[in-house]
Amino acid sequence: MSDSELPGLREQAARGDLDAVAELIERAAERGDFGELRLLADAGSRDAADQLVELAAEKGDAEELRRLASLGNSGAADELVQLAADKGDLDELRRLAAGGNSDAAGVLAELSDETLGEDDE
Repeated sequence: MSDSELPGLREQAARGDLDAVAELIERAAERGDFGELRLLADAGSRDAADQLVELAAEKGDAEELRRLASLGNSGAADELVQLAADKGDLDELRRLAAGGNSDAAGVLAELSDETLGEDDE
């Protein structure tokens, strides 16, 4: 399927064709098209939202993960915690923990314990 067929797929998806939605999601994920995935997710596609989280995590896009987490996407929040932990971003972890994210609080406590353990050596 070529990109020239995308407008037709979008029309079909807008009419409720779930196969067209699935095809658009697959193609958008392959292209790394955040915009298309956002439109589909905003239209109610949970699969598009999941792909958007996956793509943002792969790209290390903390801003997109924050946006999705603020909309209540728990997968995005989980990925944001993981990204912050991997980077050692204590400020991000503190922000998430202050917002009630217990996973971020746990990672922050672990990192703090590790840091304190290093000081004891």
